[in-house]
Amino acid sequence: MKKIGIVGATGYTGVELLRILATHPDVEITYVTSRSNAGTRVDSMFPNLRGFIDLEFSDPTTDALAQCDLVFFATPNGVAMKHTAELVKAGVKVIDLAADFRIKDLDVWSKWYGMTHACPELVEQAVYGLPEINRERVKSANLVANPGCYPTSVILGLMPLLESGLIDLDNIIADTKSGVSGAGKQANVATLFSEMGESFKAYGVGGHRHLPEIAQIFSLIADTKVDLTFVPHLLPIIRGIHATIYANANNDIDFQALYEDRYKNEFFVDVLPAGSHPETRSVKASNMCQIAVHKNPESSRIVVLSVIDNLVKGAAGQAVQNMNLMLGFEENIAINKPALLP
Repeated sequence: MKKIGIVGATGYTGVELLRILATHPDVEITYVTSRSNAGTRVDSMFPNLRGFIDLEFSDPTTDALAQCDLVFFATPNGVAMKHTAELVKAGVKVIDLAADFRIKDLDVWSKWYGMTHACPELVEQAVYGLPEINRERVKSANLVANPGCYPTSVILGLMPLLESGLIDLDNIIADTKSGVSGAGKQANVATLFSEMGESFKAYGVGGHRHLPEIAQIFSLIADTKVDLTFVPHLLPIIRGIHATIYANANNDIDFQALYEDRYKNEFFVDVLPAGSHPETRSVKASNMCQIAVHKNPESSRIVVLSVIDNLVKGAAGQAVQNMNLMLGFEENIAINKPALLP
């Protein structure tokens, strides 16, 4: 039984980790932290976990975290990098669900996140935790950078086309929409129900911090720079991401077969039948990414539709998927569950 710690366990991603790990047969959650809620029982804050989690929140200390086999950081950007070096040195495996280790170019990272990196020596060794492209590297990793939610939906949506070399790389558009839980749990007027309910808007059109993350992975897959337009939108729903991705084909093949073949052995990517239109409700609370690929025979334009739950495959579920690989478990343990309907 592996001992697991979660730093920052009171946010939406943190409690989703608790929910998923509570029924994992091979791990024991031994340490959960929250500075502002230290001494409070987990199940008094989250009654849905009554009978599943018998712990109190604690102040985070390196000594206590070092007793764990693996630690998740479900914390704001800039927190994990201050503690990871000591934990890795102590032999603890670390998964950061924030962006501290996702971007390899530290100048780019500092530009988008507005701070100097606290442990640049670990950035290069961190493995980008998208199992569908880095499974073997994740298995042997001591430090995993869990991908962002938007990047997960967009990269999985376009990856077969990038790998095949069948699209132009200078005119790719990712038109993405996210539920409001993607903004986190902190108080914010813009995410009040009366402000965002019955409304729909784009944001970050001039630049969003997930853009360099997506561009980095696209360039690695394509082995050259990729010109990407990335526009996020806020949906008046709690969970879910819908990415509509546009690209121009430079060859005409059976794109449905291309996608089905690329993902035929993946646990958590479901290529829907030709002509399908995936919905966010179909992946709610699941670790599944559902994809549909459309090609108009009268045009070179390909349209890929990709949906995930931003809190699961876009965050906590993917983190547990990575944990399973890092600790030698079956990859789909505790996360191989159907979505919630309605």
